[in-house]
Amino acid sequence: MQRADFLSLTAKGLAAVALSAALLPLAHAADKVRFGVFPSSAALPFYIAQNRGYFKDVGLEVEEIPMNSHPLTVQAIVAGNIDGAANLVTLEGANMESRRPKTLKYISLNGQNSQHVIEQFVVKAASPAKSLKDFKGGFKLFSAPGPANIGAARAVLKKIGLTEGTDFTIQEQPINMHTSVLQAGTFDGGYALEPAATIMVGQKIARRVETGVIATHLLGSQKASAFAAGAVLSDKFMAEHPDVAKRFTEAWARGVQQAQSDSSTRGYLIAGMKVPPELAAIVPLPRIVMAKDLSAADTADFQKFLDLGVELGVIKEKLDSKALLKAF
Repeated sequence: MQRADFLSLTAKGLAAVALSAALLPLAHAADKVRFGVFPSSAALPFYIAQNRGYFKDVGLEVEEIPMNSHPLTVQAIVAGNIDGAANLVTLEGANMESRRPKTLKYISLNGQNSQHVIEQFVVKAASPAKSLKDFKGGFKLFSAPGPANIGAARAVLKKIGLTEGTDFTIQEQPINMHTSVLQAGTFDGGYALEPAATIMVGQKIARRVETGVIATHLLGSQKASAFAAGAVLSDKFMAEHPDVAKRFTEAWARGVQQAQSDSSTRGYLIAGMKVPPELAAIVPLPRIVMAKDLSAADTADFQKFLDLGVELGVIKEKLDSKALLKAF
């Protein structure tokens, strides 16, 4: 073969390789999302989507940012340190929206009541208290952190006729301290959330007194859905990355569906929420509803809960519940 022919063939071969490479799909780095997670069983869809690859399936790399309180979660959203959160208390989110519109929107809501349990009152296992009306004589209570949680706890006890200072005292405590403060005898009981409550009860440190207290005592019906928390995305993030936000919501919806239809997913609470393996299967979950799937009755319950937040002084002013929602 002549040298000129060899060079010609080589050049043609390289050109063909270059053309083939150009026709291949470009490899894109995964879009990154920073997501705040508060220690509640309502975060289960996050762990499902993360562990089962639902975020990866839609080209996302989602970083978990642990959050210890709802006010700090809101601050992190405002500061741009996180793009959203798994289970932000709706009264906290609504308060921020009333003060600073276009800060965040809920893509799903967590409906709570005595059937779909999150919030509840517990007491020490050996306590003689059988009902909330027994919280008298200076009964010392802790509360899950944040104005919305302690505000709801106070409102429930006031609703049944108890007086703070005379019958009971109540003080905020971090979720990870609830077990230890009961064991130490610092408190007689408290307003707790899942999965912390199931862990305390399962370890025979605490005993449940009443669950679903917001729906029963503040919304007036055990069957009502107290939409007290939900998953949010920041308005800034959605405006700047609409396609990423849409893909995130699609993956989140898959996690929600699996959380409520596949009991084996509770196992993700073992690593994600440090739930003992023997208790993971019995941790209750709220009724998680995507914003696009809320019924008229759901929307009415949500509005009633937000109006209650105004009465409690947690929300600055009345807010239309629909203005807090983003359906994809």
